[in-house]
Amino acid sequence: MENFEHRLARIAATTEQALRDLLPPVAGNPIAAPMHHAALNGGKRLRAYLAIESAALFGLDAVNTAAAIEAMHAYSLVHDDLPCMDDDDLRRGKPTVHVKWDEATAVLAGDALQTLAFEILADPLTSANASVRIKLVADLARASGANGMVLGQVQDIAAETATTPFTLDQITELQANKTGALIEWSACSGATLAEEDAGPLATYSAALGRAFQIQDDVLDVVGDAELAGKRLQKDAEAGKATFVSILGLEAAQQQASSLIEQACDALSLYGSRADPLRQVAQFVINRNL
Repeated sequence: MENFEHRLARIAATTEQALRDLLPPVAGNPIAAPMHHAALNGGKRLRAYLAIESAALFGLDAVNTAAAIEAMHAYSLVHDDLPCMDDDDLRRGKPTVHVKWDEATAVLAGDALQTLAFEILADPLTSANASVRIKLVADLARASGANGMVLGQVQDIAAETATTPFTLDQITELQANKTGALIEWSACSGATLAEEDAGPLATYSAALGRAFQIQDDVLDVVGDAELAGKRLQKDAEAGKATFVSILGLEAAQQQASSLIEQACDALSLYGSRADPLRQVAQFVINRNL
């Protein structure tokens, strides 16, 4: 089997090229450059990896769904970095969109990336079956909207001003919405494309998404800001509860490991075909950025 690091890098490069082809040309379009800056700014492309490898379980190609979820993710980061949200100046070691341009441009670039995601999914090149395309669009709208990522962001803002720190249950719900919903969509999109049952992949991705966020919280405490390319320990400065602040560092790491075991167990139906998904699950809790 292909080395995991090579596989992750290859999928990231393939997704990056697909995004480059799908984004509007910079020449003659003033919003295109900020979109390119946000969407082509590197990153692990974890969601793209999940989309492509979940489709590979069923023998399908999913470059378009990978590009769509990365466009949606890029939009969320642009808006998350705004002064009215997290107020971050750096993203992956480069100036955030509102810093390089201005706040209005950042809002509009994020909006354009969000709508591009749906445009990609609605294209017949994503799937010849219109019902499949509609389900992909509807599921992503649900995952990214008022019952998913946007709700999670609202809950995250509320956590900053709460008179008492959020409980573990509240933090778990917050992160399942803010981070987990798009991870789950990514992992389940392959089954949607194949018109197969997504149940095992939903179980896998729910555990994976929670472990991912726990590791983010761990890295926010013990990580390297220069390596991460962004400001760390923001939650502690804001007085927000996290998995680490509630559970403690060691217990949080143990829970992340347990969740990864659950995620991998959920893939037993697919046998060795799911090894790339098992590998990325291990990567999630062993990464250092």
